[in-house]
Amino acid sequence: MNDSIIKRRMLDLADIADRRSQYTFTAFLNEAELAEFYEILPQLPPVGYTVWGGRENAERNMLRFGSIENLGYEEPFPICCVQVAPLQKKFADDLSHRDFLGAVMHLGIERQEIGDILVGEKEAYLFCTETMAEYICRELETVRHTSVRCTVVENPPEMLTEKRQEGEIQAASERIDGVISKICRISRSECSELFRRGLVFVNGRAIENTSYILKAGDKVSVRGQGKFEYCGIIGHTRKGNLILQYERYV
Repeated sequence: MNDSIIKRRMLDLADIADRRSQYTFTAFLNEAELAEFYEILPQLPPVGYTVWGGRENAERNMLRFGSIENLGYEEPFPICCVQVAPLQKKFADDLSHRDFLGAVMHLGIERQEIGDILVGEKEAYLFCTETMAEYICRELETVRHTSVRCTVVENPPEMLTEKRQEGEIQAASERIDGVISKICRISRSECSELFRRGLVFVNGRAIENTSYILKAGDKVSVRGQGKFEYCGIIGHTRKGNLILQYERYV
């Protein structure tokens, strides 16, 4: 196991939470970084932990070390949601996730300070650390050629939560490689390469076992191919294959 900087930082934060009886927090982590946490989980003191990104099924999350059972009190995550909206909607550009992220990064903010960014018709809602929320609201004035106003809000609109599209496939089994191959429409060899490169995650954990049997409720993320939730077996074909249902995030 590579003794990476992120792993050492997690071990330090868990140790501080345990020794000082106080909550500690990481910055926002991507799936690969969160997978590193699960690798060292057996090494951590039994202080407890929570994963949260400001919303359900977030792609970028913080880790909070400590729990109410161990510490006797609760402390919320230092996460804010900032609405970035055009001053004049009818004159606003059609802005993408990359446009909003690029504008924020142009302010000199580190990527780890920013969580998910949800893009609406003209506006976006970005999750960030509390320390960055005030700075973004004060300094972010344009995204591409569009003048914007930034405001801290409680939550993004319901319609901007991740949308899912139901689908069905036929497969010989619930093996993950076969399911990914069918859903993502790639060959088995291409699928095997994704596993080899560590680009497949199940419930936030990197997985290398191509014969892993999926269970209903498993959330599968494949870098460069998308994300889906496996819903289970819903029937059988006349030839004995399984009919499997899934919901793909769109």
